[in-house]
Amino acid sequence: MPTQPDQRRQLSEFLRSRRERLTPDEVGLPQTGRRRTPGLRREELALLAGISATWYTYLEQGRKIRVSEQVLNALAAALRLDRHERDHLLQLAGHAPAAEAEEREPLPAEVGAVPLLLQPNPAYIIGGNYDVLSHNQAADELFPRLITDADRPANFVRWAFLEPVAREVLVDWEPEARGLLGRLRTLAARHCDDPRYTRLIEELKEGSPEVRDWWPQYEVQARHSGRKRLRHPQRGAIDYAYTAFHLAEQPEQTLVVYVGSSEPPDGSAALHLAG
Repeated sequence: MPTQPDQRRQLSEFLRSRRERLTPDEVGLPQTGRRRTPGLRREELALLAGISATWYTYLEQGRKIRVSEQVLNALAAALRLDRHERDHLLQLAGHAPAAEAEEREPLPAEVGAVPLLLQPNPAYIIGGNYDVLSHNQAADELFPRLITDADRPANFVRWAFLEPVAREVLVDWEPEARGLLGRLRTLAARHCDDPRYTRLIEELKEGSPEVRDWWPQYEVQARHSGRKRLRHPQRGAIDYAYTAFHLAEQPEQTLVVYVGSSEPPDGSAALHLAG
């Protein structure tokens, strides 16, 4: 069991949020009277996981008790967690190595130059807390006002929630912002003692009502590739495919490259990606 009180509190919040999103019908349990709170009762979840209801209550209350990985896996199955949520549960419960906190993320010059080589495709490198460590001109054009303060690095999550123009650029702003916040939460759990994460999260909570509303829902998500609709300042709304590459020596640093659906079909976009 983790020794840090904040980590136990996060574990408590995560378990409660996942328990409350399940219904008896979903897990094959009969309805038993009127329910004053959403989701499964603690004793119902304990029954599904094959553990003591009292013991589970202590766990959800954030008490400092010992918990095995076998029991956590049983809880993950009962809560119907996906792979990333299960890994997050194990991380919070102290069954995964926590990353060491560091004041700043090193970025070798040759790595920082990669986005420049990918021009005219928008590309940037972000750190674990979504600080923008390097980007090219196309990314600067696609994400206006991403760089606004010379005294601190740009941050993609801060931009998405606190910069008004982000709601114009991100055509599907709410699902994109929710996913971004879930990915930040997943990474923040690995850096409970890193002030960069705590400062960023407090800034987001202070400046964004959506963060204050969504943070207690405890969504977690892993970084991934995919598609999103972005509004280019000159070309309008475009469906972009984006690919995320994790750096070998700094796996939480990620190179993200965008290719728009309106790119020429003759393979030139692929040549841009290949450098």
